[in-house]
Amino acid sequence: MNATELIRKVRRIQIRTSRISSEVLSGNYHSAFRGRGIEFEEVRPYIVGDDIRSIDWNVSARVGSPHIKIFKEERELTVMLAVDLSASQNFGTQGTLKREMVAEIAATLAFSAIRNGDKVGMLAFTDRIERFVPPRKGTRHVLRIVRELLALEVKGKGTRIAAAIDEVLGIVRKRSVLFVISDFQDVGWERSMAIARRRHDCIPVVISDRCEQSLPNVGLIEVEDPETGERFMMDTADRGVRARFANIAAGERLQLQQTFMRLKMDPVEVETGSDFVKPLTEVFRRRESRRAR
Repeated sequence: MNATELIRKVRRIQIRTSRISSEVLSGNYHSAFRGRGIEFEEVRPYIVGDDIRSIDWNVSARVGSPHIKIFKEERELTVMLAVDLSASQNFGTQGTLKREMVAEIAATLAFSAIRNGDKVGMLAFTDRIERFVPPRKGTRHVLRIVRELLALEVKGKGTRIAAAIDEVLGIVRKRSVLFVISDFQDVGWERSMAIARRRHDCIPVVISDRCEQSLPNVGLIEVEDPETGERFMMDTADRGVRARFANIAAGERLQLQQTFMRLKMDPVEVETGSDFVKPLTEVFRRRESRRAR
């Protein structure tokens, strides 16, 4: 990708995702995520209707009239994006590569974060850590993240989600919001994800493509695994071949969903060529609903 094309893509993503974050997700994002805690703001005289549990009895006794403590939520958060840039992300049959959709989703989340006054950082990974961008605020910082996601020439091909999560856990000490954006074509990440869930507000974002779930009938094709380089022939005209492929894919998807259920996590599931705003909004609203109970 040359510089002109990169600038054009970054600009297009900026316009689209900035609008989405401001017009669609802004309120949902704000309501879905808590700040780091509650901090004391002031003491003021009691007004009828105030919660009597907030009365500051020491101050009330000293001044001779009831006063209550006022607290406010400390809103600033750190949002970390752990983004999978392995070779399997360079696949897409619906007019969009998974890597391009990853960049759009990450940009939308990043713009939502800075619009809310939060810091956002990014860790790009394959089977190794490819790039770490420390959490900061500002539009220019988000655009840097987008450029990295589109143009970074990675060294690895495979996927090691656990190593990426462990790296984030080692870097980010305070409780933060962690989005793990990947197609989750990997094994052995469950323990690291469980630890991340206990320490941070952890949300998996699962990227997939329609042809990873069911094969089209296009006759005899040569298929290559982008991460291992393994090649083999497949006769997609054979109904049995297509049925076995679909059954295996459905089983893997069910297993992934069951893993997230066991970890008590609410994944965002997105397919290339589809509108990712709806699943993001639905997850934010479910989180807001649980928080309100």
